Amino acid sequence: MQIWVDADAVPIVAKDLIIKTAERTQTMAIFVANQPIKLRKSPLLLMTVVPHGFDKADDYIVEQIQAGDLAITSDIPLANDILEKGGMVLTPRGMIYDKNNIKQKLNMRDFMDTMRGTGMLELQEMSGQKPYGERDKKAFADGLNRLVR
Repeated sequence: MQIWVDADAVPIVAKDLIIKTAERTQTMAIFVANQPIKLRKSPLLLMTVVPHGFDKADDYIVEQIQAGDLAITSDIPLANDILEKGGMVLTPRGMIYDKNNIKQKLNMRDFMDTMRGTGMLELQEMSGQKPYGERDKKAFADGLNRLVR
């Protein structure tokens, strides 16, 4: 098993938990982004910088991930692609996506995109994501511990 991190938007707290888990379990963690992020030196931590461009990091993760690997992402289409390849998905807020819940999330995302595109839903009407808090940190840590042993 390897841990693949969609690192462009992972909160610092989640990044630190991933690093601690990788080192504790001796599991390779690969952080993928279109700009470098600082990681401490460890043979278990790898920073992969992909070219700038829409979904370049996502495409790289999907190409590289193997069945049984874990991906950390909140990107729903990416999560769907990973699940189709036999990977596992955990969001930075601790939600575990699986084949039973990803289609509903994907359908809701597509519906909201359609609503925004038709002007039926104004940007100010959409609720933004709430700040990353202690509850999110605990849920993420619990999910990470459940999936990485």
